[in-house]
Amino acid sequence: MVLSETFLWGDKMIKTLMAARAPVLSEKYSKEIENARRDLRALIFIKKCAPIMLSLALHDAWTYDANTKKGGPNGAIRNYIHGENTGLKTAIDLCEEVKAKHPRVTYADLYQLAGVVAIELIGGPTIDYAAGRKDSKESPNEGLFPDAKEDPSHLRDVFYGKGLSDKDIVTLSATHKLVNAHPERSGFGEKPLKFDNSYFVELLKGDSDSDGSLKHATGKALLDDPNFRTYVELYAKDEDVFLKDYAESHKKVSELGVTLPLSQDASFEARGAANLVSSATLVFLNFSSMLLVYIQQINRKCKE
Repeated sequence: MVLSETFLWGDKMIKTLMAARAPVLSEKYSKEIENARRDLRALIFIKKCAPIMLSLALHDAWTYDANTKKGGPNGAIRNYIHGENTGLKTAIDLCEEVKAKHPRVTYADLYQLAGVVAIELIGGPTIDYAAGRKDSKESPNEGLFPDAKEDPSHLRDVFYGKGLSDKDIVTLSATHKLVNAHPERSGFGEKPLKFDNSYFVELLKGDSDSDGSLKHATGKALLDDPNFRTYVELYAKDEDVFLKDYAESHKKVSELGVTLPLSQDASFEARGAANLVSSATLVFLNFSSMLLVYIQQINRKCKE
């Protein structure tokens, strides 16, 4: 084993041992989350509020600043509903119905779960959701959203400032059509919504629906920038790839700046891996000691 490989192995060992000692989400809380998920599914379907629930989740998470490590999906958005966030009060009030049934669930977890359920209910991908976010009452910096110009460089400044990539910029832009088309509670109505790759198809065609959502400045930025456009063309051509990539981007946003506890299953796997690492460590140390003694003996014989 060369020196670089030894350091790499040691780094993996340390990470495995740390994972085994990480906080574990209680089984009781996990069940509460699943019950809340069922109630959110019924609520969003009956109230036809998928877009506004998605907006709530994204706005709460979007306050994260990678430089200061502040903000993020911590439920604080419920404390500063004004200005451009005024419409989100509808979603917050609706979430209170579920919160009343499941008081143990944090607002931070509830809002992100609502966003995940909203996407799934309108035909979007199943998003890997992990619970364990903590609530905060601190109102984060609100100046973290792209402004009206939204040219490629500005988009990158904002998204990169949250630890996101070009791919994330493009995938998450697909929510513009959904949210802009239905800024209030309507999500189904006369024209049922479907979360698919149509945003990119229509963008390339230069089409725009009656509400003008595809005229959003972001659309022009996505077409003007070569790297962004590559993703646009890929997603317009292959819906499966888009849905897969969107699920990954959405999960990243829902966990910005958050250290989530392990699930019961993950904790069990981590402990098992840690035991193997510990055993391997002992074997490695014993072998190293024997090798060192052997080398010392050879050196003494050479000197004789």
